[in-house]
Order: sequence, then C-alpha cells, then structure tokens
Amino acid sequence: MLNFSQLYLSIFCLFISLLSLLNIVYCYYFDLLLDINSFFFVFIFTLFFGTIILFKKKNLKKTSIFEKIITVIVGYIVMPIILAIPYFLVLNNISIFDAYFESVSGFTSTGFTIFENLKQLDQSLILWRSSTQWIGGLYFLISLILLIDIFDLNLKKSLTNFISFNTSETLKQSLKISIIYLFLTTLIFVILNISGVRIFDSFNLSLTIISSGGFLPDNSLDLIITSKIQEIILSFTMLVSFFSLFLIYNLFFFKRINIDFFSEDLYLFFYLLFLIIFFFIFFNSNGDFPSLFLAICSSISNIGFSFDIPKNLNFIFLILIIIGGSFFSTSSGLRFYKIFLLLKFSLNELASHAKPKNVYINKLSFFNISFQASDFQKYFLSVIIFIMSLSLLSLFLTISGIESETSFKLSILTLMNTVNSSLSDLQNFNFYDLNNFSKCSLILFMIIGRVELLSILIISKKFFFKS
Repeated sequence: MLNFSQLYLSIFCLFISLLSLLNIVYCYYFDLLLDINSFFFVFIFTLFFGTIILFKKKNLKKTSIFEKIITVIVGYIVMPIILAIPYFLVLNNISIFDAYFESVSGFTSTGFTIFENLKQLDQSLILWRSSTQWIGGLYFLISLILLIDIFDLNLKKSLTNFISFNTSETLKQSLKISIIYLFLTTLIFVILNISGVRIFDSFNLSLTIISSGGFLPDNSLDLIITSKIQEIILSFTMLVSFFSLFLIYNLFFFKRINIDFFSEDLYLFFYLLFLIIFFFIFFNSNGDFPSLFLAICSSISNIGFSFDIPKNLNFIFLILIIIGGSFFSTSSGLRFYKIFLLLKFSLNELASHAKPKNVYINKLSFFNISFQASDFQKYFLSVIIFIMSLSLLSLFLTISGIESETSFKLSILTLMNTVNSSLSDLQNFNFYDLNNFSKCSLILFMIIGRVELLSILIISKKFFFKS
C-alpha cells in the first residue's frame, strides 16, 4: 500500500530534481564543473526516490487531517536536508548544521543567511539558494490545499465550492496551482528583465518574489536595482505575493464572476490604498516616495528587503509584517482578512453589550457573506498561538545572549518568515556567529511560522487532549 506521506513528499522530490537539473545545465553552460557533482548527486537521489514511490501500487486509504498536518511538518524538516547537500559539498568551510540552517531559511521563504559576502559564492549556489525558496513557496501553497479542512467555510469558498477535497480533487487543484505559480514566476522575470535588471538578477528575484522569500542574488538591493523605474516595477511585482494567487486567473477565466468571490482581494486593495495615502501624507518628508512604496510592498508581502528607511518607521513596518497579506498567497502573517473580521466581531460584541436591544450581524460590509462565531474563535486562537510563540522564541533568544529588543524583532521576523533588513533595523545582524541553541530555536520557529497556526492547536489537542 502506498503511504500518503510518501506520495506527497516524493512529488516534491521530483520538483527538486528538476531544479537541480536546471543548476546542472547552468554549471555546464558557464563551465562551473567543480559544482556540478553536488547538483548531480541531488538530481539522481531525488529522481530515484520520487520515481520509485510513484511507480508503487497506488492504494491510498483515506487520510485524516492530523496525518496531513504531520506530513506537511515532516516535509519542512526532511526537504531542507536534501536542499542542504550542495552547500555542504561545494563549500569547504561550512558545517552540516549551518548548511541545514540556510536551506530551512530558504525552504520556509524566510531569508536569514549565514553568508556575509555573496560575491564569494559561485553563481550556481546563488541560483540554488533562490531555487530553495521557489520550491518552498510552492510547497506552502499546495500544503494549504492539503490542510483546507481546518479553515472556515468562507475562506474555503475563495478557493473552491467543495467543503473538502478528495485525492483526485487535491491533485487537480495542486496541478492548477503549480501552473499558475510557474506562469507568475515567468511573468515577474520578464517584467524585471524588460525594466533593465540583468538576466541573472531578474531570474533570481523572480524566484524570490513569487515565494515571498528574502534571498538576494547580491549583497544589497541597491547593487541590483539602480533606477527609480526599476524600484517602482519591483514594488508592483511584490504585490503578486500579497494578493491571492488565484486573483489574475479568476479575473480572466472565471465564467460567472461573483463579487463575493473577490471579497478578500478587494479588502486588501483598499488596505493597500489606505497605506499608500497614509505614508504619502505623513512620512514623505524627503520626497523619496518610491523607496517608501517599496518598503510598504515588501513588508505587507512578507518579503522584507528594502532600501534604507528612517528608523522611526521600524515599528510601523513590523506591524505591517505581522498583519501580512492574502490567505492564499505565499506571504505569511496573521492575514489582514482575519484580523479585520476579528476586529469587526469584537466591536459588534462590545456594541451588543452597550445596546442589548439592537441586533448586530457578523456580516462582511458590501458583500453577502456572513460568519459564524466558530470562525472568529479560530481567528482568536491563531492570535493567541502567535503571541505564545513570539514570547517563547524571544525568551530563547534572550537566554542565548541576544539583547531583548533584537530578540523581540528577530522573533517577529522568524514567525512571519520575513528577512532581516532596514525595515526592522536588523540589516547587519550576523547569523553565522549565533550559537547552536539560537540556530535550533530559529529553525524550529521558522517551520512553525510556515505551518498554519491552527494546525499547531490540532496537534496539541491530539497529544494532550486525547478524549
């Protein structure tokens, strides 16, 4: 019998084999023959493992939501082991643990790096770093489909009319996601290249942006983006990972467009418009709004890199990072839609106590969408789990010798899978010199941040409340 976890992970092994094949071709083309053996090893290993599982007899039993959550988490632990192989084999001065830290950071689309000077890396490794983010972003999106049963009905309806997915429907939706993901990656690459960004940088940035990752192909952004036009174009491409992945697809291919179907993206658009107006009026004193706009787009999409910004804005950008973007996108965060609805529900509860004779319906303004109390309980639990995780990680990092303010900021970035930069005033933070306890803590919570927080509650309930 074919185990579901084996099938799921074997499919992504085949994706990794394709990416390693891309790096092999790149090494041959640019005569980087010293690096090619490591990518060839990854290619053979992942191709063999993925193929042998797919050719086994397919007799899948019905999989519980608990088993699906465990499968997703195991993937976030195991896949980076494979992705760490090229770092360890190509670089002589890197430990296995540091290689694993770099690959976890890439696969979770976080962007923390142990490399201080990227110019010392071969271009094949820089391409591999970007590839780990790309495959991690796709893994995250398909995992959302896999875990769709833990979300409320209205969020499910933004993806499908089904209450839940059977195996065939999951594969169908996963294939559609993969095609859209690849198309958007190509579109971003073409747009950046047309704007004048060199081909190698455009390709790496496209892999980074679509996955909401933080790895850059050079030491700093100003070495890649050299004009205001490129800056503005880069900002708009970041919004692809802020809005729903299905937005462009649904606009062109959805036969009977119902305005309720786009409720989240419309609210996100108004949210973005408010931020643009707010920052333009109150914080555009130096007249360099393109850089400010880039910082806004980078923070709300949880990408994180930007040009230098005033330090007095760090707290605001951290708040934007926590809020995040669309439910079905590669961005992290608590999600604007959930926070907005939770705030609306709280205000309704306060108003109902102040005026008991009035009836307040938890209905989304301008749309024919109503929410149940159970939905808001899920949103509230997500916030509680985030606060607990933030407190715990901050404690671990402080104990390990990092000052409290830095620990707090770094904990937010870790849980929101956002790279350290001038947005958080941690652009010069050195991950290489961290002790193993700090790195282990960051690895653990990078994975927790990428797994839907409600799934953590389900696992806890399974182990601690077995009744």
